[in-house]
Amino acid sequence: MTITARPTWTTSASRPDHPDAVLLLREYMTEMVVRYHRRPALPGEVDAALAELPSDDLAAPSGLLLLAHHGTDLAGCAGLRWQLGWAELTRVFIRSEHRGAGGGAALLAAVEEYARGAGADRIRLDTRHDLVEARALYARHGYAEIPAYSRGPYAEHWFEKRLP
Repeated sequence: MTITARPTWTTSASRPDHPDAVLLLREYMTEMVVRYHRRPALPGEVDAALAELPSDDLAAPSGLLLLAHHGTDLAGCAGLRWQLGWAELTRVFIRSEHRGAGGGAALLAAVEEYARGAGADRIRLDTRHDLVEARALYARHGYAEIPAYSRGPYAEHWFEKRLP
């Protein structure tokens, strides 16, 4: 009997302008555009979305971007923006071929550890109504829906998790 070891999840901090980060952030935004419009992205639409919602602040001192690997495969990302006493979670993304393998949980655990280490007492996030998988992930990991704390054209649900 042969037992094959499952790949493990690892995360590491990255600058948003690193080629791997640029690639994942473009894939993330492509999925957001496609799901929002319920059609393939039009030429220039993803570039416009990336310009409208930039990720360059996901680097010190204003934030953090984590890249996730599943085994040796580049598989996902998540970002934090530092606020006074808390952190805002953003850009949570797992490539489709790695979904269902624990990557979302691994990314949440990693960002929570970084946030605690930075002195944050909670993590907040906003998300869209159509991102039902994301909302379920957050709820499974202790994030509770809260009243709106931000405004934006894509903010329809708000979550918070207190960090011990």
